[in-house]
Amino acid sequence: MNSEKGFVYILTNPSFREDWVKIGKSSRPVDIRSKELDNTAVPLPFEIYATLCTSKYDKVEKQIHKQIDRLTDLRIRQNREFFNIAPDMALDIMRDIADILDDAELFVYVDGKPVESKSKEQDHSIASQEKEKQKRTNKPAFKFHMIGINIGETIIFDALNLPVKVASDDKIEYDGRLYSLSAFTGTFLPADKQNSSGAYQGPKFFSYKGKVLNDLRKQHESEQ
Repeated sequence: MNSEKGFVYILTNPSFREDWVKIGKSSRPVDIRSKELDNTAVPLPFEIYATLCTSKYDKVEKQIHKQIDRLTDLRIRQNREFFNIAPDMALDIMRDIADILDDAELFVYVDGKPVESKSKEQDHSIASQEKEKQKRTNKPAFKFHMIGINIGETIIFDALNLPVKVASDDKIEYDGRLYSLSAFTGTFLPADKQNSSGAYQGPKFFSYKGKVLNDLRKQHESEQ
């Protein structure tokens, strides 16, 4: 029997449906495994939802898969580790197995960091907090109508004090071409102000009547 400890993991992905998870195993830390899975086939990186560390990780992974398969045909594809099950339900199954193991260490992730869990009640509390956080952070994409800006009006690209025209609810026009705010920022932001990722939240770089668009959005949301 393998005496070396390994991990069974539950991964979620922002590009998946809310009730899709990947449940697998790894002999190495799960953050390494999740980065290995980050490839061009998946639009966004995987996020660790929970891990179970045990010397019986190989058997535990098979048992979790078997338990889910007994519920119903929840595998998205029969030869893969993806399941059509809510993460908290998968966590319940993992917890039930952890409770009968002598060496199990169960961690639920909060803000990307592992929190050791001792009970199912604690698991549910952490999962509920994460769901509420997701609701707060999953804002809809910025649209000009959200802050009362109409098509044809002018906004300023602050880094260059450059006026551009609002061409649609989410596009601006400059030099005969249409851009999203983030694409324009990535194209025209001076080199000394660029970041290493090349990704930008466009509304932070434009202003309207002296106020940054991102601040106007926050003000509008607080008033609502």
